[in-house]
Amino acid sequence: MDKETFVDIYKKNIQREGSEDLLNYLLSSKSDFFEAPCSTRFHLSEPGGLVKHSLNVYECLKAYLERPRVKEIYGMQFSDETIAIVALLHDICKVNVYQKSTRNKKNDQGKWIQVPSYNFEDDLPYGHGEKSVYIISGFMKLTRDEAFAIRYHMGFSGNEEAMNVGKAFALYPLAFALSTADMESTYFLEK
Repeated sequence: MDKETFVDIYKKNIQREGSEDLLNYLLSSKSDFFEAPCSTRFHLSEPGGLVKHSLNVYECLKAYLERPRVKEIYGMQFSDETIAIVALLHDICKVNVYQKSTRNKKNDQGKWIQVPSYNFEDDLPYGHGEKSVYIISGFMKLTRDEAFAIRYHMGFSGNEEAMNVGKAFALYPLAFALSTADMESTYFLEK
């Protein structure tokens, strides 16, 4: 269901040159985008968690950008294509990095048992947001707003210097909006 929803939203909204090749990559056997978890142990650490998170962020971002204050006072208005690109693809850096594993955990009786988990193994350690920008840019061009939004979607919880995050948010409000949608999705919808 999530895979079909993602593909429908993607095809309906993202039309720029190279977008079809990117979608074909995500759908191919070279990518685990639709089967991957979103994290090793925390939010949506389950098969299909990455696509579910991407859809949650899309819905949260759309809702945020529909707020009258955001449109009228902040002047944030972005195309449906831009909204879909940044929300659906912000975590493309997580493709092919989670390997199935097990870990020890105490059960309700206090005994150690092995439970399924994931290990994070990144063969392209290029950072988080910047890696997503890099991957997407190999298929299609991003606007500056889109690139900065994806790059800084982790906001102040990422490894970036706080001064850079604040400046990116001030210069590119879509970065703040995407970060807000990502945090809302992670901490409220997926906790």
